Amino acid sequence: MRRKIALLSVVSLGFALLVSGCGRNKMEQEFSQWLEQHVQKVKPLEKEANLAQWEASTTGRPEAYRRYEELRLKLSKIYSNRQDFEQLKRWKESGKIREPLLARQLTLVYNSYLGNQIDSTLLEQIIRKSTAIEEKFNTFRATLDGRRVPDNEISRILRTETNSERRRKAWEASKQIGEVVANDLLELVRLRNQAAESLGFANYYVMSLELDELHLDELRKIFDELARLTEEPFRELKAEVDTILAKRYGVSVSELRPWHYQDPFFQEGPQVYEVELDPYYKDHDIKEIARKYYESIGLDVDDILARSDLYEKEGKEQHAFCTDIDREGDVRVLANLRNDEYWMNTILHELGHGVYDKYIDRSLPYLLRQPAHTFTTEAVAMFFGRLSRNPAWMQAMLGISQEERERIDETVRKSLRLQQLVFARWCQVMFRFEQALYDNPDQDLNGLWWDLKERYQFLHRPENRRKPDWAAKIHFTSAPVYYHNYMLGEMLASQFHFTLADKVLKASNEELSFANDPRIGQFFVEKVFAPGARYRWDEMIRRATGEALSPKFFVRQFVE
Repeated sequence: MRRKIALLSVVSLGFALLVSGCGRNKMEQEFSQWLEQHVQKVKPLEKEANLAQWEASTTGRPEAYRRYEELRLKLSKIYSNRQDFEQLKRWKESGKIREPLLARQLTLVYNSYLGNQIDSTLLEQIIRKSTAIEEKFNTFRATLDGRRVPDNEISRILRTETNSERRRKAWEASKQIGEVVANDLLELVRLRNQAAESLGFANYYVMSLELDELHLDELRKIFDELARLTEEPFRELKAEVDTILAKRYGVSVSELRPWHYQDPFFQEGPQVYEVELDPYYKDHDIKEIARKYYESIGLDVDDILARSDLYEKEGKEQHAFCTDIDREGDVRVLANLRNDEYWMNTILHELGHGVYDKYIDRSLPYLLRQPAHTFTTEAVAMFFGRLSRNPAWMQAMLGISQEERERIDETVRKSLRLQQLVFARWCQVMFRFEQALYDNPDQDLNGLWWDLKERYQFLHRPENRRKPDWAAKIHFTSAPVYYHNYMLGEMLASQFHFTLADKVLKASNEELSFANDPRIGQFFVEKVFAPGARYRWDEMIRRATGEALSPKFFVRQFVE
């Protein structure tokens, strides 16, 4: 699950059509006029590129990928214009762009240009290489027992199969794409590093964080603290899980391997407790459940669903994402829905991105009609996605009885705690591996991958396996230097949870369904969605929740 990110990969793009106003100094007026001209160039190209990307992702047509690639190149040439960048640099260094909305836009547009001040030939190589790899991911189908199978089939086997040998084969099939793209991906990493170094950054990872208004030292501090706080609780929980899985598959605990944990990357908690959630959803239309849920909190998603592509078909990307085509209300979701808990979580998650985009104040300048940060939209999506495992929500939306809710309550809550701890530890792997990948792409990455998975996920690596399993993770290609946003998003989702429970609904959070109450939608629209990117992410969070971003809420919800 992920939100489709910016066309030029460093920061989200979108630029303001701004009418010069009274009271501005001469430099502010000049900048405002420049923005107006800039938007006239980029806005139609950006929309056209988003539509081409949508067509490519939903159909797999090579011509759509080529059109998307060419449009990205056209946009990149605008942002690589050195004369424009030097003018932006003068405005930024002058300190005279003081009007808040103009100053905020200047920061974003400057960062976007800075990230593209590289050799045009190199930039074109990066775009073409990343598009080619993403096309391979989106159109690839693994081979299992001599036949091509979709990801959903592999997921089904890993969820339900009890034979360890069949599980191993399915898990290995899920990693086949890694061998297909690994060499190209390493070449892309080197190209990205070359670009970052030409701009004075240590590597692409460091550059991407800086241009996204984050700093590596800050992230390391947060992730180190989370690693410390979750290590022993996760160790205890995983020991319990391992005992259950070993019995289920007829092996000893020491014989458990990655294919025994259901998710191919062990980024989601296996279903090990007494309650199997899929049966609660199999007789429901999960699209309709999601639609009714959002309606119950005052958020209309009918228009989003009408434009979306929600079911499996050949050539279509097998994952899920949400995209805002034009910042004018054309918001869409790509998914591959089946009536189970995984896809219930996913459609709630992606529609969370969707309502964020939809309800941004349209009177804002075009540049600011985007989320405050990528992790703030992830936080909203995660807040809503978690509800698929909330017994109170299941009672409200699926109509289960009070007796049934009470029967499953403790077990489902344990399942959600497992999911969050598993994900927190998985994020440690991704965060640390990607740093190392850009720090030195020539090291033994296969060995490093399993070192980190043993250290943070407590998994046993497969014997004598020397394959680029890390390269099977699509995010390294299509969403580079992004994964930390998921963990920051989980933290903020918990902060939203307790803000709503304690300050808005003023009820015991243990009993909340977060359904059938328009105050929930009102809080998000007024405090989170409508401001768009008017404020930096940290200021938006303080304004919305009354506190700075903190891991204490995630720990309070899932660790203590």
